[in-house]
Amino acid sequence: MHHRDRRPYDRCNQRQSRSRPLHLAIPFAFAITIFASAPAHADLALCNATSSRVGVSIGYQDVKGWVTEGWWTIGSQSCEALLKGALPSRFLYVHAVDYDRGGEWVGSNFMCTASKSFAIRGVQNCSKRGYKRTGFYEVDTGKAQEWTIRLSDPESKGQKGE
Repeated sequence: MHHRDRRPYDRCNQRQSRSRPLHLAIPFAFAITIFASAPAHADLALCNATSSRVGVSIGYQDVKGWVTEGWWTIGSQSCEALLKGALPSRFLYVHAVDYDRGGEWVGSNFMCTASKSFAIRGVQNCSKRGYKRTGFYEVDTGKAQEWTIRLSDPESKGQKGE
C-alpha cells in the first residue's frame, strides 16, 4: 500500500504520540482529546465531556475500502462504544456536531455523510451520490486494538501544548 492510499485526502500529515493525549484547537471553542484506553475488550469509544449533546460520525478504511458511519447521539458527560471489536484500521476519522450550542469538530479529510443515520461506502463524488462532503479529523491509533476519543470544552482540556 502506498503512503497516499491510507487517507482519502492527504492534506494534513500530523501524527500523534500514543503516549500523550492530543489537544486540538477546534473552531467554535471546543477541544478533542484522543487517548488509548484499556477496556476489557477492544472497541472504539467516544466520551463526550462537554455540557452539550453531540452527534458523531466516523470514517475508516476496512478490507472493502472506505466507509463512513453516523450519527451517534452522545449525551453530555457520557461515553459510548461506536465500534465493537478490534479497530478496523490504524487511522480513524471523526466529525462531531454540538447539538445544543452549535459548532462542530471538523478536519481536512473529506468523506461523505448524510443528514440521518447512515453507513456509506466510498469517499468520492459525495454530492453526485446524494451525500454531503464533510471534513473529518484524523486519529492515528498506532498499533492499538482499542481507542477512546474524548470531546471536551476548552476549559476542560488541561495543559496547553500537550
